[in-house]
Amino acid sequence: MELLDAMRTTPATRAFTEDDVPDDVLYGILDAARFAPNGGNRQAWKVVIVRDPGTKGRISELYDLGMREYVGHAKAGLVPFSAARAHDRTEPAIDLAAAREVPLDTPQPHIATAPVLLVILLDFENCPAVDSGLDRISISAGASAYPFAHNILLAARNLGYGGHLTSVVARQEPALRTLLRIPDRFALATVIPLGKPVKQITRLRREPVESFTTVGSFDGPAFARP
Repeated sequence: MELLDAMRTTPATRAFTEDDVPDDVLYGILDAARFAPNGGNRQAWKVVIVRDPGTKGRISELYDLGMREYVGHAKAGLVPFSAARAHDRTEPAIDLAAAREVPLDTPQPHIATAPVLLVILLDFENCPAVDSGLDRISISAGASAYPFAHNILLAARNLGYGGHLTSVVARQEPALRTLLRIPDRFALATVIPLGKPVKQITRLRREPVESFTTVGSFDGPAFARP
């Protein structure tokens, strides 16, 4: 597949066939993804490959709890876990314990049923966070993990597979840490369920360049197509 075609047609896939992702295919995907840019070229990522049905099922339960909190925010008309609030220590915007008691209107079993889960971890002791100390949440460390994670999706798309990035399981990171025996120095970046899509998407909708790009300054004119 041509690179630009892959970039423009790689969706968030949440419905998979029963086809497996063979080890040789998965190895090839990871082998291509490892060339992603990352801070200091330290490759501070670690990938835990999960195929065991019981382990996938438990991760699915943790995902479900996180999604209940996420949906609770959305139902209250709030941006779920707004990054603008993440730096402070104020009370949660909603009652998280109550939200976890509310079943999802639309269950999402694909975490348990996907052929394979890729748990992407970031080694905080081997990863620069150059925006440390600013009066806001630090985000730059993620630049050492997310290009790699998205490369996985692009490489998978090239071979007819799909998946999506989800950080919702981070809401239950302590339990995930125990389940997968993750050392303290590693933090969850994302989980990628991977498989053969039930439907191959060939067209995505996104906002045009003019909607998010300005020239010269934040309040400058929109960058329009020449």
